[in-house]
Amino acid sequence: MLLYKLWRSFIKEILLLKRDIGGIVIIFVMPLLLIVTITLIQDSTFKNLEGSKIPIIFIDNDKSEVSKNIKGELENSKTFQLLTNFNEKSAQDAVFSGDYQMAIVIPENLTKDLNSNIDSKVQTIVSSFGLENDSIKTKIEAPKAKEIHLYFDPATNAGFKNSVMNSVNKMVFEIENKKIYKAFQDQLGTTENLDENKNLISFKEITPKKGEMDVMPNSVQHNVPAWTLFAIFFIVVPLSINLVKEKSQGTSVRARISPTPYFVHILGKTFTYLIICIIQFLLMVAVGIYLFPYMDLPAFDVSGKMFQLVTVTLFAGLAAIGFGVLLGTIADTQEQSAPFGATSVVVLAAIGGIWVPVFLMPEFMQTVAKFSPMNWGLNAYYDIILRNSGIGGIAKELIFLFLFYLATVAISIFYERKQNAV
Repeated sequence: MLLYKLWRSFIKEILLLKRDIGGIVIIFVMPLLLIVTITLIQDSTFKNLEGSKIPIIFIDNDKSEVSKNIKGELENSKTFQLLTNFNEKSAQDAVFSGDYQMAIVIPENLTKDLNSNIDSKVQTIVSSFGLENDSIKTKIEAPKAKEIHLYFDPATNAGFKNSVMNSVNKMVFEIENKKIYKAFQDQLGTTENLDENKNLISFKEITPKKGEMDVMPNSVQHNVPAWTLFAIFFIVVPLSINLVKEKSQGTSVRARISPTPYFVHILGKTFTYLIICIIQFLLMVAVGIYLFPYMDLPAFDVSGKMFQLVTVTLFAGLAAIGFGVLLGTIADTQEQSAPFGATSVVVLAAIGGIWVPVFLMPEFMQTVAKFSPMNWGLNAYYDIILRNSGIGGIAKELIFLFLFYLATVAISIFYERKQNAV
C-alpha cells in the first residue's frame, strides 16, 4: 500500500512538470548551453595564450652583450613580441595609457659597468687569499649599480607583473653568474670549459600516467563536473515553485487530510527529481564525450569511472532536492522562492569552487567553502576524474551530502507540522 502511494506521488510530480514547459527548458537546456559556452571560452583562452605573443616594448640603451642576451631570452620564450621603435618617454606614455602591457628599458653601459663591478669584486676576493695574478696590480673601482626599468600598464594583473619580474631577474642572475665564473677563471688562469658549469639541481614534474600517456587535466575535466553540479542544484527553482503552487492551489491541504504521511510526498518528489538529475548528468557527459571533439575540445573520458560518477550524482541530487524542499516549504509565494532559489544556487556555486577555484580564495572564504554542498560534490567528482579515487576515497563527501539531505528534509517536515498544528 505504501509503495502504491509512493507511485501515485511520483506520477503527480511528473504531471506537474509536464505543465511547466519553461521549467523543463531551464532544467535541461540551460545547463547544456552553459557548459558548451564556458568550456569554449576557457579553452579558447588557453589556446590564445599558447598560440599568440604579447607585444611589449624593449628599449636597448646598452647595445652590448648583456642586453643582447636578455633580448634573445625574451624572443626565445615564444611569449613576447618585442617592439623596439620607442624611446623611454614614448614607451612610458604608451604603457601608462594602456596601449601596451609593459616596457623594458635597458640602461646605458650596463655590460661595461657589470664587467667592471664583477672584476673589482673578484680581484678583491682573490687578493684576500694572495692568489692574484702578478700582471694585475691596479685596484679597479666598482661602479654604481644599474637599474633595468620596467613599466607596467596600471590595469595589468599582479601575477603577470611578478612573473615577468622574476623572469628578468633570473636572466640577469644567470648572466652575472657566468661572468663571475669567467672572471675567476681569468684571475686564476684556469681553462675549464664554461659550458660545463651546469646547474646541479633541476626540476622535473611527475604527472599521473594512464598506460604510457601522461594524464593532464584540461578545461573539459573541470567544466563537465562543475556545471553538472550547477545544473543539479538549479532544480531547486522548479522544485520550490511546485511546492509553493501546491500550497496556493490547496493541493497540500488535500495531502494533509489524506491518510498518506507527508514524508511519502517528499519521497515522491525525491525519486522524481533524482531521475531528472541522472538525465542531466547523462546529457552533460554525452556533450563531453560526443560533441566536444567536434568543437576542437578534448573528449571527456569516463572509462572505468561511470559507476562512481553516477553515485556522486545521486548523492548530490539528494542534497539539491533537500534544499529545494526546504525552500519550497518555508516560502509562501513564488516571488519568494524563485529569486531566492536562483540567487542561493549562484552563491553556493561561487563559494563552492564552481566559478573560482577554492585555493585562489581568501583564507576565510576557503573555510566557508568547506560548508558548501556544491564543494563536497565537486571534490568528489574531481577525486574520481583527476585522482582516480574509488567509492572509498569519496565516502566522506557522500556522507556529508546525504546528511545535508536528511537535515533539510527533517527541518521541512518539522516546519510543515508546526505551521499546520491546530
